[in-house]
Amino acid sequence: MNLYRALLAPLLFRLDAENVHALAIRGAELASSSPRLCSHIARRHAPRSARLAIEFAGLRFATPLGLAAGFDKSARAVPLLAALGFGHVEVGSISAQPSAGNPKPRLFRIPQDRGIVVNYGLPNDGAERVAQRVGALRARPPLGINIVSTNRGASAPPESDEAVIADYLESARRLQPLADYLCLNLSCPNTREGRGFFHEPARLARLLQGLDTMAQGGIRKPIFLKVAPFQSPADLEALLAAVEPARCVTGFSVNLPPGKPPGLKTPAAQLAVMPGAVSGPAAAPAADATLRELYRRMDRSRYRLIGSGGIFTAEDAYRKIRLGASLVQLMTALVYEGPGVVASINSGLARLLERDGVRHIGDVVGVDA
Repeated sequence: MNLYRALLAPLLFRLDAENVHALAIRGAELASSSPRLCSHIARRHAPRSARLAIEFAGLRFATPLGLAAGFDKSARAVPLLAALGFGHVEVGSISAQPSAGNPKPRLFRIPQDRGIVVNYGLPNDGAERVAQRVGALRARPPLGINIVSTNRGASAPPESDEAVIADYLESARRLQPLADYLCLNLSCPNTREGRGFFHEPARLARLLQGLDTMAQGGIRKPIFLKVAPFQSPADLEALLAAVEPARCVTGFSVNLPPGKPPGLKTPAAQLAVMPGAVSGPAAAPAADATLRELYRRMDRSRYRLIGSGGIFTAEDAYRKIRLGASLVQLMTALVYEGPGVVASINSGLARLLERDGVRHIGDVVGVDA
């Protein structure tokens, strides 16, 4: 990590952020084609503490730390990414049809805040191509597939409610058999249909009814709903009420808040030319508040939570677990800390559990909520 920060990051930060992201995915894709290389990396970086293992919904995770959706958008590099020590990898977001996403530039670094501004608009290769890639994978950790409705661009006419919901259901139908869990992105902060579409309970109810019908047909995988931080407890309670009749839902994942959070060190004039949502430490306060309130108010015998937003250290991950997250995810830390951050957090989590006299990571889920 020190080598990455001292030598590699300064060079990469001179290049366009999206070009570096594309280069990283291409390099990881090439490395993923070598099982021997991936096995070698996995032996060096695999979680080594049995204290970190956690199980629920029929899945076993060697560590609660996973890779968030948004890094490997089309499942091109799962073997290499898994070898870095993640307990699960979530790919996507994936839509029924391929999407080019938003116009460039659409990814920006804000080093003063150790964050990035994301306005990708969910470019991806579409459900059919991703299904082919995932179907060809061999051994891997639990794989989550994050799905969303197709972003057809700002010039496309608005789609009907039925079309947006049908897009989600088509992706779920095609991808669920290949995933260990699905995560439905209900709140992407930088697409037209994503923002606020499912704040209308009737729309969410129709989507969940469709998923329940699909589950009754024999396809049964855990389903998480990815939601934006809530503006009020009433909004949170409305979500829980809308979800209650849907037996297919396993839990919730917390997305980025839209726009720019207060207190950023990056000058306002610089942020003004960076459309999108902020990922990194600045996203943590809103995400943590929602995580805590969800854990307090949800049916904990039924639901589990995935926490993300600003995880750079073991202490960051531990805080979210103690607030109620059974799993946690990072992405922006890879930009600033490099791939070694995964093993570092896993080792740090094991030390924190030992320090606190905790035998198993699951024993501290929600203790601070």
